[in-house]
Amino acid sequence: MSGSLNPTALVRLLGSWNSGALPAYRELADVVRLLVMDGRIPLDVALPSERALAQTLGLSRTTVTAAYASLREQGFLTAGQGSRGRTCIPHRTVPVSAPGLAVPDGLLDLAYASLPAAGEVVHRAFAEALTELPALLPGFGYDAVGVPALREAIAEKYTAEGVPTTAGQILVTSGAQHALNIVLRTLAGKQDRVLVEHPTYPNALDAIRSAGCKPLPVALPAGISPAWDIDAMVATMNNQRPAMAYLVPDFHNPTGRIMSDLQRRRLVRAATASGTVLVVDETLRGLNLDGVRTAPMSSFSPAVVSIGSLSKSHWAGLRTGWIRADEAMITRFVATRTVMDLGGPVVEQLAAARLIRSFSEPLDARLEELRRNRESLLGLLAEYLPSWEVERPQGGLTAWCRIPSPCSTALTVLAPDFGLRLAAGPRFGVGGAFEHYLRVPYTLPPAQLEFAVGALRAAQDKLDAAPHLRRTLKAARPAVVAVA
Repeated sequence: MSGSLNPTALVRLLGSWNSGALPAYRELADVVRLLVMDGRIPLDVALPSERALAQTLGLSRTTVTAAYASLREQGFLTAGQGSRGRTCIPHRTVPVSAPGLAVPDGLLDLAYASLPAAGEVVHRAFAEALTELPALLPGFGYDAVGVPALREAIAEKYTAEGVPTTAGQILVTSGAQHALNIVLRTLAGKQDRVLVEHPTYPNALDAIRSAGCKPLPVALPAGISPAWDIDAMVATMNNQRPAMAYLVPDFHNPTGRIMSDLQRRRLVRAATASGTVLVVDETLRGLNLDGVRTAPMSSFSPAVVSIGSLSKSHWAGLRTGWIRADEAMITRFVATRTVMDLGGPVVEQLAAARLIRSFSEPLDARLEELRRNRESLLGLLAEYLPSWEVERPQGGLTAWCRIPSPCSTALTVLAPDFGLRLAAGPRFGVGGAFEHYLRVPYTLPPAQLEFAVGALRAAQDKLDAAPHLRRTLKAARPAVVAVA
């Protein structure tokens, strides 16, 4: 069991939910549904009792009972014991008004931008890792720095890319998110500012806030040339003096852009002058669809901290990531890490070492598949949703779409009725930005992408036919922290 949510905490998450455009029970159910789909209410959590929530909200119990009944009918709340159902995601066939398209079993998940495992390659790596395991069994099994074989393999990969690296400059982590949490707790104190691109990776924003820091957003330009507003970033560093900057320069999530070497060089110089530590997320660097050549950010300065993982290139289930930095900084990160955990699983690290040493083996086929998916998605969006402005990604896993009206949250709330799970545009920003945007991954095969885009068109048509839904469902906008 994952515990329960008290009524005060739920009310804080709900924010200004009651616009009055629809019955209160409908609006309440829609906002709770969005919170579950966005992950801000975890799965398998018991919601407050009907009586307790009604008292806290100042509503009749009948209203809350009807909202919970709607959530159960939609599959987002279990029957539970009494009125305390637990949150869940529906796994059922959902009717959809998208003519000519087959309805999938359950929801197509477009909230996650992840690929299935590079099956044979990953399986073989684990099988071979088991043959190496006996040599490590006499040890304690705790290693806060990481298995030497994996650290050496990662160091060799950086060196081959033109960034001379030793195993002493590598700390192995349980994924890139774990790495970012370690870095934040080492480099940034509570209330410190952390510069971020705007939009950016939502889980990074969550980690920054969880560490007690304040995201300091710098907007990406509306067009892809230049891809980053380096002048604005330099000015922000000079004027605001953020403790660190979290950047995704390699096939940026969610836009798919890549930062030029000239921009990287300027940014590194500015960070050095302002005392800002550049923390660079390189998890998508291997997914280079257009063959763009750039140097790793760490090649421009030894002070750059790099984060990487195998989650996007090979499989998220590996839960293996790393931090590359100078040895003195790695020592600080290790001290922070030991407060959080004592090391990662050994077999996964042995398997990851083999995958790193043959990093490109599954990539050729994966990149070709992603190119096909990307072209399919872009063509479908142009056909079904010609009024959407879609930025062509140069790599990575997602397309960033500008939609004609500020209805991203409304689309996200409606999407399950049409067989989709989405992440609302405001999840990628601060201060409620990006209601005009939606991130659409191209990780699914063309047939499923065709259904997904058709379903998006059906949801868009429903909004166009019922303008009041835009006002009502926009009240479900994600609760984010505004930064000056």
